[in-house]
Amino acid sequence: MNNKELLSIKQRFGIIGNSPKLNHAIQVAAQVAPTDMTVLITGESGSGKESFSKIIHQLSPRKHGKFIAINCGAIPEGTIDSELFGHEKGSFTGAYEARKGYFEGTNGGTIFLDEIGEMPLQTQARLLRVLENGEFIKVGSSKVQKTDVRVVAATNVNLIQAVEKGKFREDLYYRLSTVPIFVPPLRERGYDADLLFRKFASDFAEKYRVDSIKLNDEAKEVLIRYRFPGNIRQLKNLVEQISALEMERDITAETLLKYIPQNNSNLPAIYKGGDDSGADSLNERDLLYKVLFDMKKDMNDLKKLVNGMIETGSFDKQVISDNPNLFQNLDEKPNLSEASEPKDFSEPIYLQPTVEEPSPYGYDSVHDITHEEDESLSIEEKEKELIIKALRKNNNKRKYAAQDLGISERTLYRKIKQYEID
Repeated sequence: MNNKELLSIKQRFGIIGNSPKLNHAIQVAAQVAPTDMTVLITGESGSGKESFSKIIHQLSPRKHGKFIAINCGAIPEGTIDSELFGHEKGSFTGAYEARKGYFEGTNGGTIFLDEIGEMPLQTQARLLRVLENGEFIKVGSSKVQKTDVRVVAATNVNLIQAVEKGKFREDLYYRLSTVPIFVPPLRERGYDADLLFRKFASDFAEKYRVDSIKLNDEAKEVLIRYRFPGNIRQLKNLVEQISALEMERDITAETLLKYIPQNNSNLPAIYKGGDDSGADSLNERDLLYKVLFDMKKDMNDLKKLVNGMIETGSFDKQVISDNPNLFQNLDEKPNLSEASEPKDFSEPIYLQPTVEEPSPYGYDSVHDITHEEDESLSIEEKEKELIIKALRKNNNKRKYAAQDLGISERTLYRKIKQYEID
């Protein structure tokens, strides 16, 4: 594919950017489009996977047929079979009439199955039969029906690890991934972030009837260095906020930093489709890593301070005043008026969470700061603690607890059963 053809596809489907990884993904999508091969699109949430499914459909002989996008994670487990394959009248409570499923209604077209990793195992078996033989059976029926549908699937989780855990069928994975396409995250696309910023700024200037915002050189560097865990979706929201709220249209680095979440800027970026991934969802893993990293940092800082005071044999007044949070939970707070007097450090110092200000990590036990290596870093234990904390915070309302944790309600329900949480 030459540059002219590549540019034509970008303009047609509204794709902004010129990074090598993005161009490669577009080329693969264009090459596989004329065939009927099944395609698996991988990439982080918000990276634009659905745009590639539309490229594949519109450049294929099926372009005059139907195209439908389905979020597998948004359909309840009890109704997803009916939604995809249809049902007969009376097949279950509430089935007052027969209904066509998406695979029957989209015959001759393309179905985009987003979040395929959330599909229940029973439904995976039905989907495998469609991919292998073009056959399906409605819920409550025994009649085999034929359909000619091309399937394009997408996921932001590591399906190989899901197979190892028994959450995804191995045969379905290999059937789906006939042609894999990786959509790069925004942080790997370099100056594409600036191009997208300018495009969104122009769109929102027209929408709100204001002058378009512009970044100075320092602000551009800040934008490009930021990791954007929410990818293009997060960048678009960022530009809209600045366009609507800032009176000054020339945006400096200081102004831009006010709208960038600083607590996420240094977190490791974890992609579920890559080889290094290992959690059920991106948000779950990020949340657990943040807890562990923050906890380890606090413990290391406190350990250095205490070791320094042990060596000198006295509390340093300036160190204590500069780090009040590290000392507020000690059993015996230092008397600053006696700071010059030597203290006995023969016994280890312990951290005790106070009633007024409970530990932000949900500690229920005393931690010896001189034995950091004994601290439990089990992801399962921390995950269980976070779920319990979220449920308590939201009065056991799972919907809101799931929102706080950044996971689906169905995933939360599964975790509650897994950890036997009352």
